[in-house]
Amino acid sequence: MSAPTRITHFVDGRPWDGPAGRTAPVYNPATGERTAAVDLAPAELVGAAVASAKAAWAEWRDLSLAKRVRVLFAFRELLDARKEEIAALITAEHGKVASDALGEVTRGLEVAEFACGIPHLLKGGYSENASTRLDVHSVRQSLGVVAVISPFNFPAMVPMWFVPLALACGNAVVLKPSEKDPSAPLALAALWKEAGLPDGVLQVVNGDKEAVDVLLRHEDVKAVSFVGSTPIARYVYETGAAHGKRVQALGGAKNHMLVLPDADLDLAADAAVNAGFGSAGERCMAISVLVVVEPVADELVARITERMRALRTGDGTRGCDMGPLVTRAHRDKVASYLDAGVKAGAVLLADGREGGFDADGDGFFLAPTLFDHVDPGMPVYTDEIFGPVLSVVRVASYEEGLALINANPYGNGTAIFTHDGGAARRFENEVEAGMVGINVPVPVPVSYFSFGGWKNSLFGDSHAHGVEGVHFFTRGKVVTSRWPDPGHGGLDLGFPRND
Repeated sequence: MSAPTRITHFVDGRPWDGPAGRTAPVYNPATGERTAAVDLAPAELVGAAVASAKAAWAEWRDLSLAKRVRVLFAFRELLDARKEEIAALITAEHGKVASDALGEVTRGLEVAEFACGIPHLLKGGYSENASTRLDVHSVRQSLGVVAVISPFNFPAMVPMWFVPLALACGNAVVLKPSEKDPSAPLALAALWKEAGLPDGVLQVVNGDKEAVDVLLRHEDVKAVSFVGSTPIARYVYETGAAHGKRVQALGGAKNHMLVLPDADLDLAADAAVNAGFGSAGERCMAISVLVVVEPVADELVARITERMRALRTGDGTRGCDMGPLVTRAHRDKVASYLDAGVKAGAVLLADGREGGFDADGDGFFLAPTLFDHVDPGMPVYTDEIFGPVLSVVRVASYEEGLALINANPYGNGTAIFTHDGGAARRFENEVEAGMVGINVPVPVPVSYFSFGGWKNSLFGDSHAHGVEGVHFFTRGKVVTSRWPDPGHGGLDLGFPRND
């Protein structure tokens, strides 16, 4: 076994060259081998990165839109040329299969492409003669230093949801990626430098809660974007808001897929397997609950079970369908729900602990798992498991299924499978979730729309990327001006009127 390598921060346009201090292990989840040690930034280093970003922002915000966009276009080209390299880093540290990792990078690339249109998105409005010889116009200006705190499950895509837009809008960014898989975010930072981004405009500090707390409390951090579990999202939102920051904190999910009796059951079975077990279920948009309106549950479950038998779980570099979970502790936590589900009375149709895995070493594997006859009070239903565990809940009607979905405390994403256009339109209108799929199991919006849920899946009122992302990373300013003509003069103490 080779010695673990050191992974450090990216500060002022270069890898940090200070002492390591505290570190955290980084693993190859497919083998269980510790491959690296990542530096955990102390509070002093995070504060220094913020101060450096603030100094760099003063020049970056005044750079013309044309020059900013040249950097964005250059970054887009570099990322497109090296997306396979970034994807390989994700597979090595997160464990998702190569095709899934490449898909993640590609979806992040789409946001960079959207950000290339920032001159149009930052255009203000102008009203001539709003009052006599009085004109009004609006502008959108950058905030200053903004923080991005991203999760382990999408180490490239989630930073890309925020960083390109924040930079395009004229901000400086301090990125705190997950310490579990930090190499892809650091590689992206190096691409930004190669694209011509001035040193200090993007800082990457690896760390844990100590680093997060500095970013949430630092007076020079004006906004925070976060993606993670709901308890931490609530903490980030409340702490950041209490310190006067603009916060968008995207939390957890318990996504339901409602299948009506008229649905194409082959399409629904494919969708349930793809959306339930892709990325080993470590997606906030994964389908974890299949709500089936009788009398088609037995037939749909049989088709899902048949498809699951064909899946290969193993090393993401070997052409498997599903890779490992990110850490041993997370794998064990997810596996504990299997016994809890059986104890609660659910029927375990496929046990992910059984069978072999196509990998070398002692990886963090759990194969696709299926529960049937799940009730809403069971832990496998109530908890966000964040693993390859799919639960089937049987209901008697559309109304019962809708009520079940709307009663859930999460409201990230949901889907309906049906051939009935009226039922689909009704579901779209009545369901309480931020993202809805109609015969689409994972309704992640394209980059020019915005991503975000409802209820306990989002804290704050701004969604990620799209126009809402532009508004989040800018402040509006309205200017009212009058240039008197040579004949102007005299006093008038009356209240100004829009004449």
